[in-house]
Amino acid sequence: MASGVVKRVRSKGRRRNLPMSEINVTPFVDVMLVLLIIFMVAAPLMTAGVPLNLPETAANAVPNEDEEPLMVSIPVEGSLTIMDQPVADEQVVTTLRTILAERQSGRVFLRADGTIPYARVVQIMGALNAAGITDIVLVTETGGPRMDG
Repeated sequence: MASGVVKRVRSKGRRRNLPMSEINVTPFVDVMLVLLIIFMVAAPLMTAGVPLNLPETAANAVPNEDEEPLMVSIPVEGSLTIMDQPVADEQVVTTLRTILAERQSGRVFLRADGTIPYARVVQIMGALNAAGITDIVLVTETGGPRMDG
């Protein structure tokens, strides 16, 4: 019987040296919740980098795409930006062709401040069309007049 007691003591000694097989998920959950809050706060700030006062229309929204939309913006001062990078008028078409060659969609979203003269917007659309870029979407705000009585 004494030999049985010795075996118990030895097995307890081995149990202390075994690695712990349980995972403590509390720190993981804490980190994930903090990241979730950060992304929830930051996501609305990442929509468009060029501040514009878009005109309001009653048009329906364009369906979402898989890739990030290619934005051409015309701020109040009339300069052009592709995404968030300022581009000279002479380089807009070549820059867009380079970007569109690497993308699946040939769609270009044109954002223009509501105070920009109509002639400037049409000139840019005409230049894009003459360069072979025909899928141009005008970006506006919703809530404009419906004009259907």
